[in-house]
Amino acid sequence: MKESGDGIKSDRPSKTSSVSSLPLILDIDDFKGDFSFDALFGNLVNELLPSFQEETDSSEAHNNVSGSDSLPNGHARLSADAAKSAQGLSSPLFPEVDKLLSLFKDSCKELVGLRKQIDGRLYNLKKDVSAQDSKHRKTLAELEKGVDGLFDSFARLDSRISSVGQTAAKIGDHLQSADAQRETASQTIELIKYLMEFNSSPGDLMELSPLFSDDARVAEAASIAQKLRSFAEEDIGRQGITVPSVASNTTASRGLEVAVANLQDYCNELENRLLARFDAASQRRELSTMSECAKILSQFNRGTSAMQHYVATRPMFIDLEVMNADTRLVLGDHSSQATPSSVARGLASLYKEITDIVRKEAATIMAVFPSPNEVMSILVQRVLEQRVTALLDKLLVKPSLVNPPPMEEGGLLLYLRMLAVAYEKTQELARDLCAVGCGDLDVEGLTESLFSSHKDEYPEHEQASLRQLYQAKMAELRAETQQVSDSTGTIGRSKGASVASSHQQISVTVVTEFVRWNEEAISRCSLFSSQPATLATNVKAVFTCLLDQVSQYITEGLERARDGLTEAAALRERYVLGTGVSRRVAAAAASAAEAAAAAGESSFRSFMVAVQRCGSSVAIVQQYFANSISRLLLPVDGAHAASCEEMATAMSSAEGAAYKGLQQCIETVMAEVERLLSAEQKSTDYRSPDDGIAPDHRPTNACTRVVAYLSRVLESAFTALEGLNKQAFLTELGNRLHKGLLNHWQKFTFNPSGGLRLKRDITEYGEFVRSFNAPSVDEKFELLGIMANVFIVAPESLSTLFEGTPSIRKDAQRFIQLREDYKSAKLASRLSSLWASSS
Repeated sequence: MKESGDGIKSDRPSKTSSVSSLPLILDIDDFKGDFSFDALFGNLVNELLPSFQEETDSSEAHNNVSGSDSLPNGHARLSADAAKSAQGLSSPLFPEVDKLLSLFKDSCKELVGLRKQIDGRLYNLKKDVSAQDSKHRKTLAELEKGVDGLFDSFARLDSRISSVGQTAAKIGDHLQSADAQRETASQTIELIKYLMEFNSSPGDLMELSPLFSDDARVAEAASIAQKLRSFAEEDIGRQGITVPSVASNTTASRGLEVAVANLQDYCNELENRLLARFDAASQRRELSTMSECAKILSQFNRGTSAMQHYVATRPMFIDLEVMNADTRLVLGDHSSQATPSSVARGLASLYKEITDIVRKEAATIMAVFPSPNEVMSILVQRVLEQRVTALLDKLLVKPSLVNPPPMEEGGLLLYLRMLAVAYEKTQELARDLCAVGCGDLDVEGLTESLFSSHKDEYPEHEQASLRQLYQAKMAELRAETQQVSDSTGTIGRSKGASVASSHQQISVTVVTEFVRWNEEAISRCSLFSSQPATLATNVKAVFTCLLDQVSQYITEGLERARDGLTEAAALRERYVLGTGVSRRVAAAAASAAEAAAAAGESSFRSFMVAVQRCGSSVAIVQQYFANSISRLLLPVDGAHAASCEEMATAMSSAEGAAYKGLQQCIETVMAEVERLLSAEQKSTDYRSPDDGIAPDHRPTNACTRVVAYLSRVLESAFTALEGLNKQAFLTELGNRLHKGLLNHWQKFTFNPSGGLRLKRDITEYGEFVRSFNAPSVDEKFELLGIMANVFIVAPESLSTLFEGTPSIRKDAQRFIQLREDYKSAKLASRLSSLWASSS
């Protein structure tokens, strides 16, 4: 705010000055920038409020002294009497109110005026902005039209440039075509001139241009000669096909034939000259000259002659000493027979040497030939077809299946092992050669072809080898048995049979050897058979050989063990005597029967050992099938199931022999049991005299001997048999023992004390057969114990014995008839009514 006089602001005007005498003037600039209403108001009232402020301060101080209460907010509060006296003595609280009111009214008028002034300015500015905006829009519209026109101009210019460029390209193509035609015409003229030189006279190459005899221009001469020959040969072919009857064409063709012949002679002479230079450079190891010759020779049949010539002149293909050294390295001297291990070492050493040579040749080939891959292909093919094949022909001589080599010379197995070693090592050589580089040559297929004749007949040789090994092993075992038999001499028929059978037992070691042969054969099948179907077929055939071998071996072993049982049975039959013989003859017969019994017991043990080893052998084969064979058969549908069926069929013959032998074992045991019962059982055992002596509660001597014999002889059966086979055998033996004892006791008469002795025997037998774990047999012997009571109870109590067990009534009738008092007590008539009523 400014004053109207001198424009100087008064910091503190006097109380008596009049504000209205100096009208206020508000400036618009006061409202620009950071406007503050408080600052504007302060500037307006600063000239009036200071005097009022001083008076207010002095009155407040006086009132505070006279006694005033201080309010909590800091303001003074006067008492009522003081306020009244103050109103009468002092001036009003705001003496400048009128001046301030006048000032505020003048300021409001000034503000209204300023607002109108500002509104006017805003109106003018709006009009100016609207005019400028209209002008700007018009200018933008004109610019857009100009830009659109400019784009159209650029599009027309671009189209024109494109048209001119296409025209220029066409002109360039025409010029290039014309230049090419000119160049071709020029070359054709030169070629025709050279062709006329070659067409002069047959065999005359003396009048040719210096180009064809200049060694420095050999490459150019070779290129021209090839072009001339191609042109002449094409012309002859065309003339001969289209117009063969026209005289002029015939003449032309004849002339070109002369040129062709001369060109062929020249090309041959030039090629030979280059090859000679190439050989000379090769001997001097001048790689640059060799490379130059090779590039020129590549124009002749794509350089095939140079490639083949280079490969053919390698020392390893032309030096016979190299081939002989290969044979000595692999096969050794003629004085010693080669073994698969020595051949493997020799092949590894030789193939490493070949790989090193090929690697060195590869370095030369890469530096010399423009197409090194083709040369490497020829080199590797020559190595496999010549050097390797020559060695394999000497190493692998295919044996005859009709007259195979004897086992003393290695047999068919030696050939198969040599074949496997050679095949495996040659495959490794092929992989090493591929790593060195062999171009587009199918090394794997070529390697397979080297062994194709051997692989075609491999399955037959493998099976024949397994048969040969089996026959040799059987002959070896027979020779050992014969040697043992000869060394023992004649020591008695029964003992001889026992010794012979003991030396002809089934051996698990032999079966394990069969499996080892088969494993080796299967490994060769996997090596030679790349396709799963072929592998499965070969594996199945080889495994079938094992099944046949094991089946035949264990079946024959079981049959030999059965022969011992048969001979023991024959010995028993031989010494069975009737009644009415002398005591001396009976004693001799008893001694012979004891020997026959010993032979039977020995044969029983031998057969059980054979059965046990038979089971172990079958388990070995089954485990081998599960671990090694089945996984190879699974890829082919039905192969696994077919092999399982063949395995079951192959073992059926052994199962049949085992079944028959076990039946003979039961017969042998029962025959000895019957002999012991007949020899040891006394008539007084079950009819003790009633002499007042306490009855004997021990088992009879016959029972003790029988149980001891069964415990001793069945020990081998408990060890040899397992599972269902063991259960079936012991159940059958228990039933036969039960039946045999019933028949045996039918020969005796029993009194009550004898019945007690019989019950003690039955208890002994029952305790023994409980070790069979056969419930049906245990039940039968328990019923026997019940039935023995018919000899103990009084006659009048017999009827009560069968009330709980009617199933034993039939056997009980026979037992009752064996009572000592059967007739005296008239038990027949007494019990007849009982049987009739119960039936």
